[in-house]
Amino acid sequence: MPRDIPVGNGSLLVNFDHRYRLRDIYWPHVGQENHTEGHPFRFGVWVDGRFSWVSDDGWERKLDYVDDTLVTRVTLRHPDLALRLVCRDAVDFHENLYLRRFAVHNEVDREREVRLFFAQDFHISGREVGDSTYYEPERRAVFHYKGQRWFMINAQREGSPEGVDQWAVGVKEVRGFEGTWRDAEDGTLSGNAVAQGSVDSTVALHLSVPAQGAATGWYWIAVGDCFQEVTRVNRTVRRKGPATFLQRTNDYWRLWVDKGVPVPFPLPPAICHLYRRSLMVLRTQIDNAGAIIAANDFDIAHYGHDTYAYMWPRDGALVSGALIASDYSEVTRRFFDFCHRVITEEGYLLHKYNPDGSLGSSWHGWYHDEQKQLPIQEDETALVVWALWRHFDRFRDLEFVKPHYRGLVVRAADWMCRYRYEDTGLPRPSWDLWEERLGIHAWTVGATWGGLQAAANFTEAFGESDLAAKYRRVASEIKAGVKKHLMSSDLGCFARTINRRDDGTWAYDTTMDASLIGLWYFGMFDPNDPVIVSTMERMRDRLWVKTDVGGLARYEDDYYHQVSDDVHEVPGNPWFICTLWLAQWHIAKAQSEEDLEPALEILGWVADHDLPSGVMAEQVHPYTNEPLSVSPLTWSHATLVQTVQDYLEKQGQLRRCPTCGQSIASRAVKEVSDP
Repeated sequence: MPRDIPVGNGSLLVNFDHRYRLRDIYWPHVGQENHTEGHPFRFGVWVDGRFSWVSDDGWERKLDYVDDTLVTRVTLRHPDLALRLVCRDAVDFHENLYLRRFAVHNEVDREREVRLFFAQDFHISGREVGDSTYYEPERRAVFHYKGQRWFMINAQREGSPEGVDQWAVGVKEVRGFEGTWRDAEDGTLSGNAVAQGSVDSTVALHLSVPAQGAATGWYWIAVGDCFQEVTRVNRTVRRKGPATFLQRTNDYWRLWVDKGVPVPFPLPPAICHLYRRSLMVLRTQIDNAGAIIAANDFDIAHYGHDTYAYMWPRDGALVSGALIASDYSEVTRRFFDFCHRVITEEGYLLHKYNPDGSLGSSWHGWYHDEQKQLPIQEDETALVVWALWRHFDRFRDLEFVKPHYRGLVVRAADWMCRYRYEDTGLPRPSWDLWEERLGIHAWTVGATWGGLQAAANFTEAFGESDLAAKYRRVASEIKAGVKKHLMSSDLGCFARTINRRDDGTWAYDTTMDASLIGLWYFGMFDPNDPVIVSTMERMRDRLWVKTDVGGLARYEDDYYHQVSDDVHEVPGNPWFICTLWLAQWHIAKAQSEEDLEPALEILGWVADHDLPSGVMAEQVHPYTNEPLSVSPLTWSHATLVQTVQDYLEKQGQLRRCPTCGQSIASRAVKEVSDP
């Protein structure tokens, strides 16, 4: 089930599903230690002797954000109960504090008591074994804890210092017990005060709501590593008032997102809105210690008993590229620090990493065809160097780059030079970017070429011309090998993968694959090169989904979450990333503003197919447009941001003033900035 509205601060991440159930609480790292393990926290209402969870079918739900913030704007209405709830959720930008404001609107002509119930289903550190929970009367609050993971749950009516009105803690998932949330459904909680093992809790707040009027309350969870820390946060909320934290978080994100948005924004409002939303969604998926997490939707664990909550160096490098283009250097610096910490002495990065820097799970083995095989995707190493050069080229922060020059840039480039076939110049086999095939891949050779050119740029800047010459020579040999061996003469375009047979001949995989863009995207070939044009046109024709949904598939007959075996009509599910790659090609080869129209149409398609909150999944259902796989996918949002930046840059180039040579877009920004 997709996560429609994430809120976070880089240490604490909270996700909600489309029924407004809190589903994930990650802390102290984004992506590591999910303290719910995907189990829902429930939110319910009792009024006039009737009870309903807001996830029930009787509710009308609209989940969105306040514009330009990471504060939610959720509207819930139940016609039969004659109630409307307006909620604001946020994770404080500084404290490890999740809070919710809820305004209850009474749609009848008499005063009513409305009881709100909040059920917490913790699985602290990903396991329910050994959890403890208790009610504490001094603070009128409930605590959950295990080891150095503490959670304090509290609530209050607007303007009142009092805490919860009812509570119950108890066991769950053992001996047939479902949990204390069932105790709430008669409107009265038992008041049980302590439980240990596999436990949950429910608290309630009672509001007196006037006829045709509204009443407001607050609910929050303070997070810390000990009792003293969570009670400190709770005292601060009581002293300053919860509204202070909601407002300051609202203001912080407005300030944050304005940094990355050009003024004026010469694209349709829907695309502008999605661009700004994407920047903020990206930030929710990035840990403060530098790990850029692929996705934090825990439900994918039901598919393969693992999640996307890891740092893939490739995803991180491409996300960094989009943030660099949007001027968020402080975020990308921490990513490069992370990569420098984890790169091997030999000079390569492994498959994926946990947010704390430890090695993540992997299905890539060290042994293949009776010999040792590095369990790597070479593009992951190359693209970190490529992205770091983009960072330095834009920000020129020499003192930041200097410590990374020898241990990250040169170390990785030297390894890329060694990890090749000497007779062909091509890189040795590694896993493709989809992590499914071992071989020599179009994407990987393009990325490796781009990484070596970036390393050559660095070594030239640092005065090591001999190294620069070496890296450029190896890059040239790789390109020559691509021209000679990766070209399919039968099709007139490039193959996605080749493998060397024992007799020295090549086995070609000519399946059309969106990752073929790697041959031009990182600069190896011009996007207007005839063979690239032929490849891209064939890609568009073979991979476009021929349903009302549309969009570009990943590759022909893509099995991952496949919903149709009609591969002619549906070669695979539409991926936001792949569809946007097609837009990026149109932008890269554009010679006039008219040439940008196909890219603008694709950007419009993306804005029409995301969730109402602006969140983008990895892929969507080719017939219904429902999100498939994980949501949000960090890479999807980054590709949207990068595509918009590419569009604006190319549009500026095509609109140069004939008198001064300056781009008209740049002049417009300057005129707005300097009245």
